Amino acid sequence: MARKIVATQYGEPADSLEVIDVPIPEPDAGEVVVRVRAAGVNPFDAKQVRGLVGSDPAKLPLALGGEAAGVVHTAGADSGVAVGDHVVVYPASGAFAEYVVAPSSNVHTTPAGLDDDAAAALLLAGVTAADILATLGVTAADTLLVHGGSGAVGSIVTARAVAAGATVIATASEANHDRLRELGAIPVSYRGDLEATVRKAAPAPVTAVADTVGSDQAIDVSLALVRPDRIVSIAAWGRIEDGITVVSGATEESKRHRREAIPGLLDDAAQGRLTVEIAGAFDLTEAARALETISGPHPRGKYVLHP
Repeated sequence: MARKIVATQYGEPADSLEVIDVPIPEPDAGEVVVRVRAAGVNPFDAKQVRGLVGSDPAKLPLALGGEAAGVVHTAGADSGVAVGDHVVVYPASGAFAEYVVAPSSNVHTTPAGLDDDAAAALLLAGVTAADILATLGVTAADTLLVHGGSGAVGSIVTARAVAAGATVIATASEANHDRLRELGAIPVSYRGDLEATVRKAAPAPVTAVADTVGSDQAIDVSLALVRPDRIVSIAAWGRIEDGITVVSGATEESKRHRREAIPGLLDDAAQGRLTVEIAGAFDLTEAARALETISGPHPRGKYVLHP
């Protein structure tokens, strides 16, 4: 038997999560069972528990977690991996568990130099960032404004845009400005007159906007700086009528952007070209505390669970 975290109801994590014992999964052909060593904790997980992305009682008990890293436990026929291989699983449905089963297409070899915590925390944020950049078509000719440049997604958008030669202006609290400078961006505070601050800081007019915040302030300022078709968000669903694009991995184009980005993200992280900051780790049994932690003010970086 193996431990797994499920939500037995929708609500606050402390009231909703339970540790249950389940049989260790058996893989079908083309599937892989991975012994999880680390599982990434993301805001979406907390939203799921709270019923903010759907609250269908028929889906309870609800398995949680979407990305993991570990070691192949068993592999079905034609899976392309072997027992003992170190792998990253993304997407990894039900990753808050000691074992997770996934199609082999979701199982990626962990490159040398990338530890389990970093591997487990990389891909959800990484592919989201890659989707934003691919949708915008950012090049060295661009001056890119990133709202939320020090967050998990925003920092990868910033780093990869800088690597592509773009000039990047990124918003963050003053405490994170040094981190943005390390990434190669020009930091600005989101307090006060943000439009004026960005115009003053930018060495050339802004040509594209990557929004990871979703606030009305972020979108209003963006619309004052660029055309709506040069704004891509991951959170501003209520502003689609303004003509901006919101990406979520739902369209075929978005899925392709995300799928194609995975090898490069893993290689960049392993080679040190991309840094995955880990803010802390919780035991699997502390999943509720982990979700409550990321729902409020917390140190910069990603959290992981250790089964």
